[in-house]
Amino acid sequence: MLINKNDLPLVAMDFMNDTHFEDTEIINELYKYILEYEKEQNELSLKNLENKYKEWITHTENHFETEEIQMREKGFFAYEFHKNEHNINLSEIKELFNNFENTRNILELKNYFENNLVNWLINHIQTMDTVTAMFFKTGMSPCSMH
Repeated sequence: MLINKNDLPLVAMDFMNDTHFEDTEIINELYKYILEYEKEQNELSLKNLENKYKEWITHTENHFETEEIQMREKGFFAYEFHKNEHNINLSEIKELFNNFENTRNILELKNYFENNLVNWLINHIQTMDTVTAMFFKTGMSPCSMH
């Protein structure tokens, strides 16, 4: 297991927490397939990895889109900033997949998962998502509270 859902920070909106829990399930399964492919590079391990990675991309797109729709509807003050973080992450994970498809370099994927992904996810939840969820719940920026 790469990340335990209990290690994730919780935010003020259940729908966001639920999505983050789903993220960890997919990420953990995908990481398992990365390790399997690293150990034994065959057609089955490749297919499992590719299918799960595509599922992760789709899930991430839907995750980000759901948050962005809510941010626009509620007039979230930092919408562009938060959306930009999503765009950067999505483009990064798509580029990694494209690189893997072209090179079959499993170490690049493994390195990203072990050294970047978990840190990014936790940091994003602690910063962007925490502020956004609080705004969704109260209509206020945490910066305006004393």
